[in-house]
Amino acid sequence: MKSRIFLSLLLVVVLLAFAVRTEQPTAVPASDSIRISDLRRHVMSLTSDDFNGRLSGTEGNQLAVEFVRSHFARLGLEPVNGDSFLSSFDLIVPTLGPDNDNYISVIIDGTPLAPPQLGSDFYPERFSGSSVISAQELLFIGFGIFAPDLDHDDYDNVDVTGKIVVILNHEPGEFDSESPFDGAVPSEHSRPIRKAMEAKRRGAVAVLFVNDLHNHNAQVMSRARMDRTWPSDPRLTPRYELGVWVDATELPVLNISTDLASRLLKTSRANLRALAEQAETKNFKPESVELDISISAKINRERLSQDNVIAAIKGSDPQLQEEWIILGAHLDHEGANGVRIYRGADDNASGVAGLLEIAEAYALAAHEGSRPRRSVMFAAWNSEERGLLGSWSYTEQPLAPLSNTIALLNMDMIGRNEEIPSRGGSRFRGLPTQTAVSNKNAVNILGYSFSLDLQRAVEIANDVDLTLRFRYDHSSSNLLRRSDQWPFLSKGVPALFVHTGLHPDYHTYRDQPEKLNYEKMARIVKMVHQLSWNLSQQNLRPKFDRH
Repeated sequence: MKSRIFLSLLLVVVLLAFAVRTEQPTAVPASDSIRISDLRRHVMSLTSDDFNGRLSGTEGNQLAVEFVRSHFARLGLEPVNGDSFLSSFDLIVPTLGPDNDNYISVIIDGTPLAPPQLGSDFYPERFSGSSVISAQELLFIGFGIFAPDLDHDDYDNVDVTGKIVVILNHEPGEFDSESPFDGAVPSEHSRPIRKAMEAKRRGAVAVLFVNDLHNHNAQVMSRARMDRTWPSDPRLTPRYELGVWVDATELPVLNISTDLASRLLKTSRANLRALAEQAETKNFKPESVELDISISAKINRERLSQDNVIAAIKGSDPQLQEEWIILGAHLDHEGANGVRIYRGADDNASGVAGLLEIAEAYALAAHEGSRPRRSVMFAAWNSEERGLLGSWSYTEQPLAPLSNTIALLNMDMIGRNEEIPSRGGSRFRGLPTQTAVSNKNAVNILGYSFSLDLQRAVEIANDVDLTLRFRYDHSSSNLLRRSDQWPFLSKGVPALFVHTGLHPDYHTYRDQPEKLNYEKMARIVKMVHQLSWNLSQQNLRPKFDRH
């Protein structure tokens, strides 16, 4: 009898827990204010000639910023950054200083090494700091990754203070789908600037990157790589670095050839290939070499200030109002090439239009006395097309603690039907061939594998009869890392990417406003609105699951 009572009580607890996790939604207030005509009007404005493609660093981009800011202000939303709707961040355009200010000088066992040549033996990274340093010890540190959540530490309690570290490019198990990192696609741990910031944090005075020759062609010459890093002809669109990352590095960071690395490490107990292979194993130990080495790097930096546009509706619940749901969409696009304007109707005037309509619905509901329990933030990210730089800057310097951010919902390209041509080129690599007709009612939801709670939540919010497709989280197309949800996912914040898919007009001048399906787009926006409201009202936070 006691065991039956226990089992009955256990069943009740399980059912209650499930019920809480799948709390039934209440009707979202002011949803009827989301109208097809308003979505079309916003898209037509953002894609007009005046905005000239909304490229970062241009007048058209600033007009897009003002367009969103003025809408937020008129709606009576609250600023999050003090009394401003703008949240500024710096982009940096680096240029390489004079050749004689970039050098490496080495003495091994009293014998000077033949002077390494800029371009063929080494070149500075674009995020390198400018300084001259000297050291008496070189330390090969494998891949230079510290990832305690994956039980991986290449530093292994080794003190690198005052030393120059040699670090392999990429990551262990790069081609292993079962890798503890991200399998077939590079993880954030492999990003060079993150490795450099970790070395700086631990006290290293310089970083030398070298190709992981056991995984990649050992004969790749630095000259070709340097020309790609520091092109002699200026690019039509500047290549930016994120200021907050560059400012956190501030030490010389150079790429060196495998030949130079072998010469520098030749007095160690193993050659470079053997050291690189050992770096793949759990038994790897850093390798030290004593020598006299001086390194100089000279990088000139031009700074450009850009703005995210951020507003909020403060939550009504005293216990939950310090927790946040963020709704986001990027406002920038690719600009213009002569008389041809890349209007970016789907990418991403569609998402910004959806963001403005949801913000209006929340503002109208608040005016009528219906506020969400949790606070809701509306973020128009900038410089997404330049490398997710606006959303990365936010996650590095958030306006609300990421630990109190329970979900990020990102709308990027929500106005078309996915269409993948059979020979579409690198833009579509990794995606199966499919027709627009086959996706006429479909929307892709990415980020689902990072939070099963969010996956269930979006299914519950879909009362508009959309076909939800959960399929691209681990695609070799790398779609999951190609929009503004990725910085949040990489920081452990549950996030979803709402996306109707790529198509042949993606990143071309043919991405025009008349090609959007505004009826389908309105249903997607209403679903995201309902989802955000449900998350703001429920008692429990969605859990972040290791993907």
